[in-house]
Amino acid sequence: MPSGYDVIVVGAGIFGVTTALALRERGHHVALLDPGPLPHPLAASTDISKVIRMEYGADEEYMAMVEEAREGWLAWNELFGQPLYHEVGVTMLTRAPMAPGGYEYESYQMLLKRGHRPDRLDAAEITRRFPAWRPGHYVDGYFHARGGYAESGRVVAALVGHAQKQGVEVHAGQTVDGFLEEGGRVVGVHTREGQTFPGGLVVVAAGTWSWLLVPELAAVMKSVGQPVFHLKPADPALFTPPHFVVFTADVSHTGWYGFPLHPHEGVVKVANHGVGWRLHPARDERVVGESEVIKLRAFLADTFPALAEAPIVYTRCCVYCDTLDEHFWIDHHPERPGLVVAAGGSGHGFKFGPMLGGLIADVVERRPNPYTHKFCWRELAMGTAGEEAARHHRR
Repeated sequence: MPSGYDVIVVGAGIFGVTTALALRERGHHVALLDPGPLPHPLAASTDISKVIRMEYGADEEYMAMVEEAREGWLAWNELFGQPLYHEVGVTMLTRAPMAPGGYEYESYQMLLKRGHRPDRLDAAEITRRFPAWRPGHYVDGYFHARGGYAESGRVVAALVGHAQKQGVEVHAGQTVDGFLEEGGRVVGVHTREGQTFPGGLVVVAAGTWSWLLVPELAAVMKSVGQPVFHLKPADPALFTPPHFVVFTADVSHTGWYGFPLHPHEGVVKVANHGVGWRLHPARDERVVGESEVIKLRAFLADTFPALAEAPIVYTRCCVYCDTLDEHFWIDHHPERPGLVVAAGGSGHGFKFGPMLGGLIADVVERRPNPYTHKFCWRELAMGTAGEEAARHHRR
């Protein structure tokens, strides 16, 4: 049996690895457990790219959090000696004029309020600056230079390596399937592989598998599949910055968003941030069906004609760990001492990576933090509506 740890972190995605690092930097003896390989191929954190955007409609707290995280992304580029965060900018465009109450309008106003300088775009300017967009189909919106994308899988790999160098004990190939308990307190974990790991405290940061480990979370969390497509453009230059950047396409009404040509993979990634489909993370097959391909082709024909017939070289079912209200779930378990949950990314957690570990570490250590009230253990009725402003919520 390994010697006891101060903290055991279950799951090495963006929530888990940043938590392990932050706790190690504060002097804790930390173990990080994951089924592996790392980065885990089925984890939501693992893909070629994730959007880094400040825009959250009228929610100023989330924008403030991303402002902090952006500084961290720039610092990580320096730390890792390579640009894993690409600040190419973000276009947020709409098919009708932006109006109060809309995601893009409220985001634009919040950017101005907080001292940012987004470029407002009309239909003519959209066509001039971003020629891949179908002329006249999107008539309003803006470009914001302080945003872009992170190479998410490579980020997780770099963070795991950095965590090991800092003294985090990483145990890949260990699938936690239950907790050690003593006197009503969680005092460690045991794994499917037959090992036990004692610890003073356990943090479950297992993404969409979290509600399997902590079944009482099934009342407030669900696993939801979303389609991801990698396309090979006939004209790569048309989809390369600055002529094409990270985009949202009337996203709260359509769910569609995507990325410029990937610098290593040579593909344009397009995905949907919408209703998705329910699945079981351990039992169900993760397949993007033909109906999703049909929806993609219709979107491309309306929006990016030069991609309408582009070959799809890869599809992925990205499985969100959705909370009912779509805010994260980061708190001590109210009835199981020694257990902390840090999950519920709800499809928008990765961008906070550089400040997420510190936030979770503050929860672990019960330190004050200006944002943790938003993510505390809470009662949610089954009919609770999702509140993530960018997400498309209707079928």
